[in-house]
Amino acid sequence: MLGQQPVIIIRENVDRTQGYEAQRSNINAAKAIAEAVRSTLGPRGMDKMLVNNSGDVVVTNDGITILDEIAVQHPGARMVIEVSRTQDEEVGDGTTTAVILVGAMMEQAELMLNKKIHPSVITRGFTLGMNKALEIVDKMAIPVKADDKKTLLKIADTAMTGKSIESIKDKVKEIAVDAVMTVASHDGKISVNEDDVQIKKQTGASMDDIKLIRGVIIDKNRVNSEMPKKIKNAKVALVASPLEIKKTEVKSKIKISTIEQVSAFSEQERNSLKKFADAVLASGANVLLCQKGIADAVQYFLAKGGVLAVEDVPEKDMKFAARALSATIVNKADDLTKEMLGTAELVEEDDDADQVVLSGCSNPKTVTISIRGSSVYLVDELERAVIDATRVVMDAMEDGKIIAGGGAPETELLIRLRDYAISIGGREQMAIEAYAESFASIPLTLAENSGLNPVDILVSMKQAHAEGKSNAGLNVFTGTVTDMVKAGVVEPLRIKRQAIISSEEAVHMLIRVDDMMVSQSSHRSPAPGL
Repeated sequence: MLGQQPVIIIRENVDRTQGYEAQRSNINAAKAIAEAVRSTLGPRGMDKMLVNNSGDVVVTNDGITILDEIAVQHPGARMVIEVSRTQDEEVGDGTTTAVILVGAMMEQAELMLNKKIHPSVITRGFTLGMNKALEIVDKMAIPVKADDKKTLLKIADTAMTGKSIESIKDKVKEIAVDAVMTVASHDGKISVNEDDVQIKKQTGASMDDIKLIRGVIIDKNRVNSEMPKKIKNAKVALVASPLEIKKTEVKSKIKISTIEQVSAFSEQERNSLKKFADAVLASGANVLLCQKGIADAVQYFLAKGGVLAVEDVPEKDMKFAARALSATIVNKADDLTKEMLGTAELVEEDDDADQVVLSGCSNPKTVTISIRGSSVYLVDELERAVIDATRVVMDAMEDGKIIAGGGAPETELLIRLRDYAISIGGREQMAIEAYAESFASIPLTLAENSGLNPVDILVSMKQAHAEGKSNAGLNVFTGTVTDMVKAGVVEPLRIKRQAIISSEEAVHMLIRVDDMMVSQSSHRSPAPGL
């Protein structure tokens, strides 16, 4: 009020929440998101069935997939989902762990806020705890060589355990590791481009039909039925421009008054089109991938010359094929030479899948994983499992460091951070201790999802770590605390580091919010909610 007159600063359709209520709103939102995926953690985790507005069904226990399908309105909840999305983009796994940590940290922060501890003190203590946590996990890391296939298989196995593809897990992990090792670059430092491993999926047959193609799969058929369906020892030409006569860019007319002129014009057009085919044949190619269209006459001459041709190949597939086949994409067919051709042991059209498969490349820079399944749901879940497996293998090869799984790092952090908090003292000590306590959420959740007594398991794990067994974790299948490295339950260090960093940063930002102003449309409820 100013001079008994109201001063309107915020529009009427803006819902404002201040002080502790704003903090409590964000805390509840983060806890709700964590609870939504909590039961999916670990090999014994459960699946979620999600149905969107269009009726599409998704059955999965993949954290980021679940959160992406949830319709969330609350801004704090969206920030938590962004943590999961960042985790997935950066490292490819650990999305559920990151979200559970955010929920646990927010729960600990709520207890401290109830004790009148200022948010700045909480965030300062959490940041100190995060930095120390990163030091601890770095010391726990175990070196691994890029050619250590046995360890890489264990990493892929850990990433896929608990998913709906258990029956073919051994086959999938072999394919995932072989795919990544094939495309890895060893120029001074190991690097792997995730785009170099392409996944092609088709419904039909069974999941056991998954296979690694040392080459490329084109989702097209040959352009002419007279062309061969299968070619061994293929020489592949890649042409970007159309193999047909272009229309003139300006309006023009050709006046033809005699039959001889018609014949001459047709003969000239035929010869022009034949030159396209002759250029391909002269290069020695017996397979042609064309980014644009191929005229009927050119198709005829190519078929006569025994060439298998595919037209309208997407630019992305052309570039992928060039790297797989060690070929050069030329703009015009006239530019083709023998040196520009790619090679493949076999090029074959698959009638059942409407695909042309180019396989058996000698030194491919890109590979393709072909997956099948009896239903769309199984194919999609298998694709997610393959992506997770390939991404974690990439992380391990690039960093050369792995860490134990099964809740071992989190239990070690729980104990070591408490000791560190004592050395800091003051109110920050309480915040660091609370931060340490949040890591108990991982082993507790693993035990709960496995039908075990979480308190007993946590006590046993803490006792083992107090005795110096830093790799002691929960074997969910036996219900015992064992050495996770010896049990083969390992994951890339990068996953654990990213989960620690992204979860703390999200909590840091959410706890400092004491004023929320949310614009609402006239037909929606003003209260933000999930």
